[in-house]
Amino acid sequence: MDTRDRLKTGMTFTFLAATIFMLVSQGCSKAVPLKIGISKATPNYERWIKQADSTVVLVNLYTLPIDSAVMALNECDGLLLTGGEDVYPAWYGKEADTARCTEMNPRRDSLDIALIAKALDAKMPIVGICRGNQILNVYLGGKLIIDIPQDHPSAIVHQCDDWEHCFHNVNVTKNTQLSKISQCDSSVVTTNHHQAVEQLSPLLIVNAYAGDNLIEGIEWQHPEGKSFLIGVQWHPERMEIANPLSGLLADEFIRQAKTFSTINQKNTTK
Repeated sequence: MDTRDRLKTGMTFTFLAATIFMLVSQGCSKAVPLKIGISKATPNYERWIKQADSTVVLVNLYTLPIDSAVMALNECDGLLLTGGEDVYPAWYGKEADTARCTEMNPRRDSLDIALIAKALDAKMPIVGICRGNQILNVYLGGKLIIDIPQDHPSAIVHQCDDWEHCFHNVNVTKNTQLSKISQCDSSVVTTNHHQAVEQLSPLLIVNAYAGDNLIEGIEWQHPEGKSFLIGVQWHPERMEIANPLSGLLADEFIRQAKTFSTINQKNTTK
């Protein structure tokens, strides 16, 4: 091989090495998409999350066996507990009142409880909506009102036949995480529930009330060193994004999930 051939070979090698380095660098710098696990997905919940970040990957955990769902949550950056059937009253010491419940789903209870346990252990951000709010309270040692019309009668209607047009006002508790997120004292929300938090978990505080003093939202009493956790009884996914108790909550959830993801990525590279 003469000098000219050696130079050509060297230039080709340098070019290939530079190309490989560039491709590898681009691959390493490519952002990993954020993943949010949803206990049971519907288009409304998906839209609500996507408006906060259109690049988020949503994982419908309800479609998986419970052990597989917990494993899938390992790959997620946040957990959204959605609305649905009544929580089985035996979970909070009221099994004798089961007949006063409506539709129940034991598998859903077991799934949600397993997901909550995993998310809390990982210090993963959690948002609970309606049933999700209730089962968070139950998991942490609280109890529920079995039926609001019978057990907490008031002029405020919390459940309507026409659930798309069922609204009432909620008052946000000052100096709570929810008040800092929403920057509001009160707002009108979309509602649809016949159960609610009755006995609050000793680990939680109330961040919102309805006008009849029914508990409408929960969060940690002492959040330091724990998962970001907010539960709301209303349905932000059915509300206008401009409502401070809807869009801003989704935005904060995504922000917390990104922080969680960043911390996890740093830990895995150590």
